[in-house]
Amino acid sequence: MKTENIQDIYELSPIQQGILFHCIYAPESGFYFVQKIFSLCGNLNFVAFNRAWQQVVARHTSLRTGFYWEEINKPLQVVYEQVKVPIERQDWRGLDLDEQQQRLESFLQSDRAKGFDLSQECLMRLTLFQLDDTTYKFIWTSHFINMDGWSVALVLSEFVRLYEAFCQNLEASLTPGSSFKSYISWLHKQDSDKAEIFWRQQLKGLKAPTPLTNLYVEQSSSREQKYDCQRSLLSEATTAALKSLAPKHQLTLNTLIQATWALLLCRYTGKQKVVYGYTTAGRPVDLVGVESMVGMTIKSLPVWVEVDEQQQLITWSQQLQKQLVEMRQYEYSPLVEIQGWAELQRDVPLFESLVVFEKVPMLATFQVSQGELAIEMTDILYKTNYPLNIVIYPFTQLTLEISYDSSRFDAVTISGILQHLKTLLQNIVANPQARLKDLTLLTPVEQELAQILAREAEFDFDFACN
Repeated sequence: MKTENIQDIYELSPIQQGILFHCIYAPESGFYFVQKIFSLCGNLNFVAFNRAWQQVVARHTSLRTGFYWEEINKPLQVVYEQVKVPIERQDWRGLDLDEQQQRLESFLQSDRAKGFDLSQECLMRLTLFQLDDTTYKFIWTSHFINMDGWSVALVLSEFVRLYEAFCQNLEASLTPGSSFKSYISWLHKQDSDKAEIFWRQQLKGLKAPTPLTNLYVEQSSSREQKYDCQRSLLSEATTAALKSLAPKHQLTLNTLIQATWALLLCRYTGKQKVVYGYTTAGRPVDLVGVESMVGMTIKSLPVWVEVDEQQQLITWSQQLQKQLVEMRQYEYSPLVEIQGWAELQRDVPLFESLVVFEKVPMLATFQVSQGELAIEMTDILYKTNYPLNIVIYPFTQLTLEISYDSSRFDAVTISGILQHLKTLLQNIVANPQARLKDLTLLTPVEQELAQILAREAEFDFDFACN
């Protein structure tokens, strides 16, 4: 630790502690390692590009923070006064498209293998590949421990404003960013006793996570976690209908998506009461400057909900939304403590699936007015310690993404889950007043097959009776 360059030292938030634990416990797993892939098209001013990134890092304490845990009672995060982020440049203009793609995939793999030393001064790497005179691939590698999705959107927005200004030899006028330390201080002031009372009541009767074992592939004795990802899009018409339907009934689209996943879990497992995890931004409205703060504030919370198939979809969804609003009041509670307040064993996870409704425009296009440059984020590669992650991007076409542990789920199973999600959402649009039992997750082909099997079973029964 370079003590002469230290600006501040303070404790970790509970979710940072959890991320740190998983990274130390499984250092080769690649948990919470994030690669954001961009396509750049136009005239790139590299001097302005480099300067803008250095300025963004200088503005936010979380981007200049390392983590220490050895030989101390409690892990700490250390903010450094000055950090220079190197930007590696490679010229691939002499290579054909296939070789460029092969080299990019090879780089991403070696970059993941390199990982991060979490004690280093800045958990970011920036790499720029020039494909032709006006086309580039840009890889922004970072770690989830000090920057969530909200923060990524903030950083990108600031970078674009700074880049535009520097292209004109101007200074950008940006308000100072809030220090992440103020969020840590806010957490320490929250009422843990009230939270414990709430969560014990909320999770009363929860003995085990909702099992997804019936969807697992056969596992070997030495199971190694490997992650993969699939995406599927709803049509623009269905997306628009969902976005219109939710507010008509005092619902958020987020709640409607969670209701759909809860119903899917019920159908898959045969359990009337199911539990899944969902993420919140975790940015308290009473903390000044929290919306412009770069850091890790998101929370993963358990939702323990009863699925009454006799209820009307809208009424049941409104009850779920009321439950989610109540939970938000105590979202500051560390997940490890919530797990201790539930009626299950300490070493058993609260949930096996996590729903993320991504409100910020992660996969977005930025058009830089000065310098004639288009910047588009085309992909995000990462993995968590949960076996199944459902991520929703509310674009003009609702994007459904599932990242999953491929040692537990195969690609065909995940493809089926995505199709069932889409089918349920389409049926919700078509029949918003329906009772839950009348909403099918089966595609038309699956329904026809089910009817054939039912007729065959009825025939076999009649034959046996006669």
